[in-house]
Amino acid sequence: MRYFKKDVKLVTALLALSVFFFVLNYALFRRGEDILFYLIEDVAFLFVQVLLVTLIIQSILDQRDKAARMDKMNMVIGAFFSEVGTSLLALFSGWGPDRAKLAEELKVGQAWTARDFAKVLRWLDDYSYELDLQKADWPQLKTRLLAQREFLLRLMENPNLLEHEDFTGLLQAVFHLTEEMSARSDLTNLPPADLRHLEGDVKRVYLPLVRQWLHYMRHLQKHYPYLFSLAARLNPFDSNASAIIRE
Repeated sequence: MRYFKKDVKLVTALLALSVFFFVLNYALFRRGEDILFYLIEDVAFLFVQVLLVTLIIQSILDQRDKAARMDKMNMVIGAFFSEVGTSLLALFSGWGPDRAKLAEELKVGQAWTARDFAKVLRWLDDYSYELDLQKADWPQLKTRLLAQREFLLRLMENPNLLEHEDFTGLLQAVFHLTEEMSARSDLTNLPPADLRHLEGDVKRVYLPLVRQWLHYMRHLQKHYPYLFSLAARLNPFDSNASAIIRE
């Protein structure tokens, strides 16, 4: 109510000043027709001003604001891959029967273009990730996920996630897998039905994780070449990946 009263006082003062100067203009120059002419002209141009501000200038400001929010979002995604995502990709790719094929297709390099990234993303649309249960190390997965549980919770509290539905869905899938691991005290003698259930949870994480990694790598390549260089050298699909530059 206090702010409303202030607004009423401000509007009243501005209108009073406007009337005062209209009266002063007429008292000094006695040209009522000119006053009316310019008043109507200013009112007519007011709609053009509203159009410029609301549709053009505001659109530009909204785009800049969205770009700034997405940049913050990519910082969050970068933290996720540094702490959790990259290690999960390395682990899950090792559980599949065709790691060599993945490593070849996903050997992201500086020479990659937008077309190369789009080609691999289309290839992933038809890719069927099959988990080799003989290779799966559930205790290791549980240890890794539980070690990052608090970190995942903090990420889910980040308001910037509202700008990125795909990453939000991925994060929820990872957190669900964490909860599944936490709910099992013994992961060494699981029945076949439960193994199939966990396999489905891993698949729910894996392919969206690969796609998100590719989008993130594209972002680094375009905007942060030095970060891209390290991320490419630490490619999680390459079992021989190393940060050390040898050539």
